[in-house]
Amino acid sequence: MENNFPLQLNQNTNIGEIIRFGHYPQMAKGLDKTPIQWRVVHNSGEELFLLSEYILDCKRYHGKSVGITWHDSDLRRWLNEEFYNTAFNVAEKEFIKTTHCTDNGEGCIDTKDKVFLLSVTEIKDLSIIHGKDLRCAVGTDFAKTKKPDGCSLYVYDKTNKDNYIIKSGEEVGCSWWWLRTQGNKPSRAFFVGPSCSIRSYADVSLARDGVRPALKI
Repeated sequence: MENNFPLQLNQNTNIGEIIRFGHYPQMAKGLDKTPIQWRVVHNSGEELFLLSEYILDCKRYHGKSVGITWHDSDLRRWLNEEFYNTAFNVAEKEFIKTTHCTDNGEGCIDTKDKVFLLSVTEIKDLSIIHGKDLRCAVGTDFAKTKKPDGCSLYVYDKTNKDNYIIKSGEEVGCSWWWLRTQGNKPSRAFFVGPSCSIRSYADVSLARDGVRPALKI
C-alpha cells in the first residue's frame, strides 16, 4: 500500500506501508525531483520510523581509509547536511525528528541525527519483524550512475537468486548498502552484502556501497 505523506502524523499508518516524503534525483541524469518512497518499519503511535525503499545514492562511508567513527564520518555529515537540505523543504523539515543513535560501534559516542543509517542492531531487529527481504534493496538509476568522485554502485549479476528481487515484474540484482556501525577494524564499517547478509569488513573508503537513509517523523 502506498500513500502520499499526510499533513499530520497518522497513528493508523500500517507497518510496511510506503509513504512519499521529500524529493531526490532518481533518474540517471540526476536532473529530476522524484518523490522519495519510504517504508514504514515501525509506528510507535507518536512517530513513524522510515527507511528508504530504494538505495538513493552511492557514497563512501569516509573519504580516506583511516580509523573513523560514525560520529566523524563524511557520510554522516553528508546525510545531515547536503542530503537533508536537498531532499526536504522547510515544511517537510518540521516533521523530521532528531534521533538519538546508539550502537554506532566501539569507541563511538552516541549521536543525534536528523537522517541516519541503520545500525547492526536495528537491521537485525527489523528483520525479525519484516523478514529478511527488508535487507534486499536495489538502487535507483541515479544511484547506479558513476559519479565524478568515482563512486559506482555495485549491482549483483551472479547466479545466486538470493541476490535478486522482483521489481515491476522484472528480476533485478540487489546492491550492497552501508550500516552506520563500525566494523571489525577501526577503518571498516558494517554493510548489507552478499545474499543480504550483514558483513563487518567494508573499508570505509570503498566506492561501491549504497546509501539507504532512515529517519523518524
